[in-house]
Formats: sequence, structure tokens, C-alpha cells
Amino acid sequence: MTSTPTSPVPPGWYPDPEGLRQWRVWNGETWTQLTRPFGDTSPSSVGASLDLIRALHRLVRYGNVAAFAGLGLVVSMLAHWPGTPQPLPAWFAATALDAGLSLLVIGSACFSFGVRELEGRWTVLALIPGLNVLNFSALVVRRLGGRSPLRRVAAETLLLILFITQARVQPWLGVAPMMVAWGHTRWDQALLSEITGTPTSSTAPSS
Repeated sequence: MTSTPTSPVPPGWYPDPEGLRQWRVWNGETWTQLTRPFGDTSPSSVGASLDLIRALHRLVRYGNVAAFAGLGLVVSMLAHWPGTPQPLPAWFAATALDAGLSLLVIGSACFSFGVRELEGRWTVLALIPGLNVLNFSALVVRRLGGRSPLRRVAAETLLLILFITQARVQPWLGVAPMMVAWGHTRWDQALLSEITGTPTSSTAPSS
């Protein structure tokens, strides 16, 4: 596209910056290939696509980091809670635990909306923290044409269980949530690229 807004504008439908008689989606960072002609008053499918773009952008920008950083904080603080063999100061543990729980809530909400947009409706799995993350993983792989959504879900689950159960004795396992968050971001960016037609340097791993 030849024109970029000079001030931040929210993602949405705007007149095509090239002067064509159509609407084009601005995803918050760049113009996409998603368009519809002027006068198209009932684009339910493209409207759903725009909602999905917004949901994916939330996850890429902060949802993935919030969910998995929150999990890391909560597990680490509980592993070193006052009274455990290697306790942290009570004030620090309590403050960090509250921060972790807040991040988990934010991240889980982002995943809930992501599942809702991929499914096209609210489901029970979209509303259950943890399960919505795994469901989202499977849905993204399926949407991208991956061969084995269950393989990705199983790998993520194994990494997170290993971290949760061994964090007290193996602090280096703190990299596990970071790896899962990085993987989610790569897949989400790949799906965004497919939907909007915008090239991205991040590609989804083969599945």
C-alpha cells in the first residue's frame, strides 16, 4: 500500500488508500489484502475475519506473553513460598503471585476470544482456562492445514507439566513457558499472514 496513517488508528475497515472504490482492512500496523467493495452491507464472513484478526493481534502483542509469563510467575512463587525449603520473602512472593494471577487472567481472556473467533461461537472449551489454550492450539494448526493438531497440543502439555512439577528442583525449566509462548506467537503470526495476505518473517513450524 502507498499510504500509511500518520497517527495510530485502530484495526478496521477504511477507504482504500490507493483511491480504489473499496474498503480495505488496516490491521493496526499495515494495510492488508482483505477488501470489500463500497455498498457491501452484509459482509458477515469478512466481518468475522476482522474479529479474528483483532483476536490474533491481541495474542501476538500481549496475550501469549501474559498467559505464559503469568503461569511461570505463579508456579515459581508457589515453589518458593514461605515455609518451603527455599523460601522467598513473604512480601515479594505475595506481590509476584498477585501479578502472575493477573497476567493469567488477561492471557486466558485473550485465548477465550481467540477460540470464539476460530469456532465462530462461544463454547465450553473457550471459557475454561488452560483448556482454551490447548483448544486454540489445535484450532490454529487445523486452520493452517497442519496434519496433526494433537501432536502440537501434546508437546505443549508435556513441556508445561514438566515445568509445573519440576520447577522447584530444576529452575532452568523456566524456559518451558517461554518456548511455548514463542511457538504460539509464530503460529499466530502465520495465521495472520494467511488471513490478511501480509508477508511475515515468522512462519509456522511444520506439523
